[in-house]
Amino acid sequence: MIVTTTAKPSERALEQASRLSEELAASLKARGNLTVNKLLSLSDDSQLIVVTEEEVRYYDGQSETPLYFHPSMAYVRVKRLRRGETDPLIQLSGCLEGDQIIDCTAGLASDSLVFSYASGPKGAVTAIESQPILCAIVREGLAGYETSLPDVNEAMRRIDMKCMNHLDYLKELPDNSVDIVYFDPMFRKPINESSSMEPLRGIANMDALSDEVIEQAKRVARKSVVLKEHQASGEFARLGFERKHVNTSKIAYGVIKL
Repeated sequence: MIVTTTAKPSERALEQASRLSEELAASLKARGNLTVNKLLSLSDDSQLIVVTEEEVRYYDGQSETPLYFHPSMAYVRVKRLRRGETDPLIQLSGCLEGDQIIDCTAGLASDSLVFSYASGPKGAVTAIESQPILCAIVREGLAGYETSLPDVNEAMRRIDMKCMNHLDYLKELPDNSVDIVYFDPMFRKPINESSSMEPLRGIANMDALSDEVIEQAKRVARKSVVLKEHQASGEFARLGFERKHVNTSKIAYGVIKL
């Protein structure tokens, strides 16, 4: 993998690129006037990270659309919470201000952000992501992305990203040590209309959840264990969740109340 910058990077961008190249064991290369495609064509690598002044972008050498952090629909959901409206995930999980939450499959951290806002400054959200590239992109985004709402920015900054396997992390925790454990794995039955997920699929962990990880989640959580999946998924029944359909959405949540 290659890490580079824009043609005329700031000192901050250069430092960030250097740090990421070391973290990801990637080659750090000067961009010069080369395009993304030209830089990839001159190398045997098919993966490229570009550090810009605004964000960190990941290119997989196949799609021209990069993967980068953006709060996307999470921002819309948080704005609804700010207006006093409800959110299905917050409601079904029983999340309250001050709660401690583990998002075991962080991905782009959309649900982590919603949990972080709902649990507030006295709460805590730990976001676990097993894939190093994805974890790095999202962590850097959470640390630097600016919305027009200071309280939403603060909610992003409070999220603690950890790059590790969620089963290993849960095993280290004491019984009843957090309030909510949440899973949003890559769906067994993809929603093909969701084109925004396509750049993610190449680097995401596609493994199905195990019975062991659910047992560990139930041991660790005080209030609930929650699973997000396609509404037609058999994972709810396989793993012992009570499926809760969300209006006309193609997704559903599974809940184990403790």
